[in-house]
Amino acid sequence: MPAKALNWSFITNQRIQQLKSQVRAKEERIVELETENAVLHLKLAECHGIIERSNSKTMQFCSLYNEEQHLRRNTYSNLTQIYQIVQKFKQELKDFQSFSYLLMRNFQHHYQDYLSQIVDAIQKAQIENENLQLLQARAIDLEQSLQEINGRYQVEKQKRKALHNNLVELRGNIRVHCRIRPLLPFDTESGDLAFQNRLTSLSEKVVHSTDDETVLVKCSRPGHPLFNKTFQFERVYNPLESQKIVFGDVCPLLTSLLDGYNVCIMTYGQTGSGKSYTMLGPHSESDPISSSEADQEMGIIPRAAGELFRLLSENQTVNPRVEVSVVEIYNNELFDLLAKDSSGIFGVKRDVITTKEGKSNVPLLTYELVESPAEFMRLINKSLQLRVKHPTLVHADSSRSHLVVTITLTISVPFDSFADQQSSQNLCKEILCITPQKVMKGEKPSFFSRGPSPAPIPLDLTEQQKQVQTKLQLVDLAGSECVGMSGVTGTGLRETSFINRSLAALADVLGALSEHRGHIPYRNSKLTHLLQDSIGGDAKLLVMLCVSPCQKYLAETLQSLGFGSRARQVQRVQAKRRNLLVSSKSK
Repeated sequence: MPAKALNWSFITNQRIQQLKSQVRAKEERIVELETENAVLHLKLAECHGIIERSNSKTMQFCSLYNEEQHLRRNTYSNLTQIYQIVQKFKQELKDFQSFSYLLMRNFQHHYQDYLSQIVDAIQKAQIENENLQLLQARAIDLEQSLQEINGRYQVEKQKRKALHNNLVELRGNIRVHCRIRPLLPFDTESGDLAFQNRLTSLSEKVVHSTDDETVLVKCSRPGHPLFNKTFQFERVYNPLESQKIVFGDVCPLLTSLLDGYNVCIMTYGQTGSGKSYTMLGPHSESDPISSSEADQEMGIIPRAAGELFRLLSENQTVNPRVEVSVVEIYNNELFDLLAKDSSGIFGVKRDVITTKEGKSNVPLLTYELVESPAEFMRLINKSLQLRVKHPTLVHADSSRSHLVVTITLTISVPFDSFADQQSSQNLCKEILCITPQKVMKGEKPSFFSRGPSPAPIPLDLTEQQKQVQTKLQLVDLAGSECVGMSGVTGTGLRETSFINRSLAALADVLGALSEHRGHIPYRNSKLTHLLQDSIGGDAKLLVMLCVSPCQKYLAETLQSLGFGSRARQVQRVQAKRRNLLVSSKSK
C-alpha cells in the first residue's frame, strides 16, 4: 500500500513535471505567437497605410481624370463656339470690306465736292475779308467822327448846364433832387394777417429812375387801368447810388457858401423814406455819427462839415469863424438843443420873431464856436440824443420833430474876389434874354455848374478886405405820415398832427410863392417862420426828396413828388452875396 502510494506519487510528480514542461513550452510558444502576431499586426497596419495611401492616390487620379474629362468637354464646347465666332467674324469681315469699299468710293466723291466748296468758300472769305477791311477803315473813321461829336456834345452839355445854372440863379428857383431808397425788410413786414396776403403785391417796386433827371411811377388802383407818371428834377438818384455820389452833387453849394451866399439843404419825404439816413447817415444812441472819412455811409451833414473845414484850410487868408446852432421843432414849438435851462437840462424853448428888415430871427439862440469836424459832430451827436423819437408801424426809430442845424461862417474876403462881377452879371442877363421862353418853362434842367457862381454888383472898393457872414442851414424834416398806416395813438397821434400841419404849411408857402400871392403865410408854422429867409429869401435852396420805391407807400410817394414839382415852380429873388460887415483895414 505504501509502495503503491509512493509510485503513484512519483508518477504524479513526473506527470506534473511533464505538464509543467508542456505548460512552459506552450507559454513560450504563446510568447512567440504573440510576438509574431505583433509583428503581423505591424505589417497589417503598414499594409493598411499603404492601402489608404493607394486609395487616396486612386481618388486623386479619379478626380484628375474627371476634371480632365470635364475640361476636355468644356474645351471642345469653347472651341466649337470659337469656331462659330470665327466663322461669323469672317463673314462680318467680308461684309465690312465690301462696305468699306463702298464707303471709300462715297468718301472720295464727297471729298471732291467738299474740296470744291472749300475753295469757293476761301475765295468768298478773301472777298469778305477785303470788304471787312474796308468796313473797319470806315468804322474807324466813324468812331473818330463819333468821338469828335461826343466831345463837342460834352462841351455843349457843360455849356447847357452852365447856362441852366445861371438861369436858375437869375430866376431864383428852388433846386430839387430826388433819392429813391432801396427796398428794406420792413417793407414786407406787417402784423395784420389780412395784410400778409397782399404783401407780395404791396412790396412790388413801382418807383424807378429812368435816367438821372426823371422819376417814373407805375400807378395802379383796384378797378382802374395801369398808367405811368413821370416827374422831372435837377437830379434823380437810383437805389444803388451811394452817399458819396449824393454829396458830390451837393458839394458845390459849400463853395457858394465860401463865395458869400446863404445856403439851405433840406430833406423831405414820408416817414421811413431815408431822410435822416441821407442827411446824417446811420446812427443810434449807442452808435453816434462818425466824422471819419473812412465811413462810406456818412450823410450830408458830417460830409459837409469835413468839406467845409477842408476848404477853409486851403485858404489861410480868410480867418474863418465857424459857429453852430441846433434847434428842434417839436409840436410846433422851437427848442434850442445847445442851451441849458435853470435846472441844467438841455433843450430850452425859444421863439421865432421877424426883424424890422423882414428877416426871421431866434432871440437868445445858442451858438457854439467849432474849429474842426470832430467838434462839430460832437455837438450834433449830443443834440441827436435829445431829439424826440418814437416807434411806429412804419418805422421803428421815427423822428417826431424837425431838426435844423445852422452853420454861421464869418470870413475875411479880399476885394480881388469881386473882380469881373459886372461882366458876369451882363453875361447872365444876355443868357436870360436869348434863351427861348420854352427853355425857361420846360427845359430839362441839370444841376450845379462847377464854374463860379453868379456875382452881385461890386461893392465899394476903397477898403482892401472886408468880413462876410453867411449861413448854411441843414434841415432834416420829420416825415409825413398816414395815421392809418403808422398806427399811432395818443401822444403819437398828436405829434403826427403837428408834423403834417407843419409840412402842409410848408406846401402852402411854396404854393403862395409859385402863384406870386401878395401874402405868404410864413407864420402859420414855426417851421416856415424859421426857414422864411431860406424858402422865400435870396439863399440857395436845395430840397432833397426821399421816396420809397414800393407799392405800399405809393400815395405818400406821389404826394412827395408832387411837393417837389411844385417847389421847382417857385420863382424867388436871385441869390445874393452877403453884405460886408466889418472892415479889416480899420483893425
